[in-house]
Amino acid sequence: MAEKIQAPKTKVEPQVPEIPEIPDKPEKAPSSGTEQKAPQMPKEVEVGFHQGAITTLVNERNELLKMAQTVEIIMQSHVKRLEELGVKITKKQ
Repeated sequence: MAEKIQAPKTKVEPQVPEIPEIPDKPEKAPSSGTEQKAPQMPKEVEVGFHQGAITTLVNERNELLKMAQTVEIIMQSHVKRLEELGVKITKKQ
């Protein structure tokens, strides 16, 4: 006859890696004695840089709003269908 094999009765604990603590402020790099400053860009170039950033961020925000509206429409269609099927939907406040 075939012999039954039993699973060991030892409990296996999952191993969770330790997450290092993130400091509140980043540490400064050690100074080499001769510190270099970043080159200053002309005012017109800096203005153009910031205007371009604003334009890009406005476009990104508009796309995000479109996505949120699409998700809302899809959710409403699911809620409507659930109500048609007799499922009561309550709103969380």
